[in-house]
Amino acid sequence: MQSTDSTTPAASAPDGAHAPAGGDPVLIAAVRRLSRASVLVVGDAMLDRYVYGEVERVSPEAPVPVLGVQRELAMPGGAGNVVRNLGALNAAVAFVSVVGDDQAGSDLTGLIGGQPGVEPWLLVQGGRTTTTKTRLVAQGQQLLRVDREDTSPIHPKLADRLLRIARDAMAATSVTILSDYRKGLMSGDIGARLVAAARQSGRPVIVDIHGDDFAGYAGADVVVTARRVLADATGMPTDGEDSAAAAATVLRERHSFGAVLVNRAEDGMTLVHAGGTQHFRLQVVESLDVSGAGDSGVAALGAALAAGVKLPQAALLASMAAGIAMGRMGTAVVREQDLLDALAPDSDAQRKVAGRDVAAGQVERWRRRGWRTGFTYGVFDALRPGHIHMLQQARASCDRLVVAVVADSQAEPRADGQPVQPQSARAARLASLPGVDVVIIADDDGPIPLLRLLRPDVLITGGDAAARDGVEADLLRQWGGRMVRAERLPEPA
Repeated sequence: MQSTDSTTPAASAPDGAHAPAGGDPVLIAAVRRLSRASVLVVGDAMLDRYVYGEVERVSPEAPVPVLGVQRELAMPGGAGNVVRNLGALNAAVAFVSVVGDDQAGSDLTGLIGGQPGVEPWLLVQGGRTTTTKTRLVAQGQQLLRVDREDTSPIHPKLADRLLRIARDAMAATSVTILSDYRKGLMSGDIGARLVAAARQSGRPVIVDIHGDDFAGYAGADVVVTARRVLADATGMPTDGEDSAAAAATVLRERHSFGAVLVNRAEDGMTLVHAGGTQHFRLQVVESLDVSGAGDSGVAALGAALAAGVKLPQAALLASMAAGIAMGRMGTAVVREQDLLDALAPDSDAQRKVAGRDVAAGQVERWRRRGWRTGFTYGVFDALRPGHIHMLQQARASCDRLVVAVVADSQAEPRADGQPVQPQSARAARLASLPGVDVVIIADDDGPIPLLRLLRPDVLITGGDAAARDGVEADLLRQWGGRMVRAERLPEPA
């Protein structure tokens, strides 16, 4: 990512390593400080469900595709995804929200409560429907989204309780994020009362608003909004950098905001504040899914400000996080190492290629931090979109991902009779991917010795892999591990 008013970001190294000589020390230090942040999030919690499968025929009952379900995934969405991203940055989080007394509310409470470093205050309102978004996905494409929600205002007594809890939590955190998805939690004057409470506590408040009720958040320190919403609110064009900045300036002055950060999707972000205007361009190789990318950006912004990072640098990190999330399938999270890799993706990738003893030590350190380690194994001679999609799903199923590359001595020739690329080239290419944390050359016969050494929590197999119920499954059961079958995109003919 690059700001028109600042230097081009550079890179840093993996866990515990020193930054390379060409790295930007200010940005690297800013990313390193994110784990010290403490943030309060108040907002609309949702449950995001993904139903993955394959479509091989059309229904005889109606001209619609038939999805053969293969697996399902549930995760926090909305404000819950902001919390999830803050947790991925190792920030301490207090989360205040409301759920219904239904199964989705129970599932969401369990998912939020199971995240390390998160103090949840999920209040239950009887008879309320927990917002749930169910996406049906086949071959990497969404076929349909089904929403269940109740957008009516929360009960007044529950609102008063929520405000009391939020005020107490502000005293224990450094920054407050208000995530308004217009699902009823921020109805009436709740947003204004929260902004006033934050100002009384001396805490900066960031408002991520998905509607056009900006007046209810007058005086907020930073408001994050999409350019379409900004255009509706101001009646001004927002297609280009200059027009987005002009509209943001009008909005900022109208409601006495400290700053306005405009999310312009693939075109980047624009920051308007007392110090001027900056534009941040996203370096996205391919925009695979915009779901939750804004949440990733808001989380990075909040964590950075809570860690004492200046607003322009915090906005730059927000744009980086949004760009990384946009290049991944589904509602993704962005971690510290992803940001460090994005600062200079080619400068330090080789440090990820490790010997087995070094890798085992790293996995043990992750285990002590409570992080789940994933493991996958293959030749990886050519990284086609299908392989990239599989690796992204592998990373989504764990906190850290180890990829073992079949050594030259074990790799069979390709179907066309040509030899595979050298192991060093295959390992380096994998190490350049932000979602891959460690790469090992597997010179043994198969993954069994590495499984015994690393004892991963998750073993990820490709979507076309045969079901494994032999030695590998038995090994995983010994330490409570599990297998995940990753969906794989069809390869081009």
